[in-house]
Amino acid sequence: MKKASFPLILILLLVSNSIFAQSAIVRDYIAKYRDIAIAEMHRTGVPAAITLAQGILETEAGKSNLVQRSNNHFGIKCKSDWKGETVSHDDDARGECFRKYDDPTLSYKDHSDFLKTRAHYAPLFKLDPKDFQGWAYGLKKAGYATNPKYPQILIRIINEYNLQQYTMMALDRSYEGENNRISSNSTQSNEAKVEEPVKPASVEAVYAATSFITHRVLPRETLFAISKKYGVTIDDIRQWNNLASQDLKIGQQLRINKK
Repeated sequence: MKKASFPLILILLLVSNSIFAQSAIVRDYIAKYRDIAIAEMHRTGVPAAITLAQGILETEAGKSNLVQRSNNHFGIKCKSDWKGETVSHDDDARGECFRKYDDPTLSYKDHSDFLKTRAHYAPLFKLDPKDFQGWAYGLKKAGYATNPKYPQILIRIINEYNLQQYTMMALDRSYEGENNRISSNSTQSNEAKVEEPVKPASVEAVYAATSFITHRVLPRETLFAISKKYGVTIDDIRQWNNLASQDLKIGQQLRINKK
């Protein structure tokens, strides 16, 4: 057997490391936004797997220039009905107008509303929410993206990162934040049990149905504001999360127990 040359080994090692790094970036993105995707599925019926796959693709797993400047996770352009802030970004044409959000959560909510309130996406909501292939092809057919391979790319992302489990979590309504895990095998068993369609619910309703929720700290958010939102005390939050002070960081995850 002919031995591989040192340069070839080095190239293979660099490629392997690059793939591993990219996979880690994607998984970090999923961990950061899966709770929002599940809550939005409860609220509007958009499958969590589809939401996360679109977010990963549209933002390069949170690393794209557009998302860094706008918190726009779904590449939604301004349209005539948009009254919020905007950014200019080169896409199908130079200097196109894209929506800008103060926080990623607002982008996720707007994405759900964008699909839910436009007539040409209505056929999607007649599909089984577990049918991510149908949703992927339906989005392309409705004109969401110009890339002819858009459905195949979404499906590959969903399969590669097992995003279907988050749709199943939303349907099962037993999800309790990032401390809850289900495997591919348990996903299949849950799928067999789920018979009821998704019913819209608020984030507060999701919290009411679980023993705790994972809250992600928003810009300029304080412990006082968070405590009021969930009807708990500041001391409760500090105790549940072992906080030495009231200082918070944007994106910090806090466990909020049900009182």
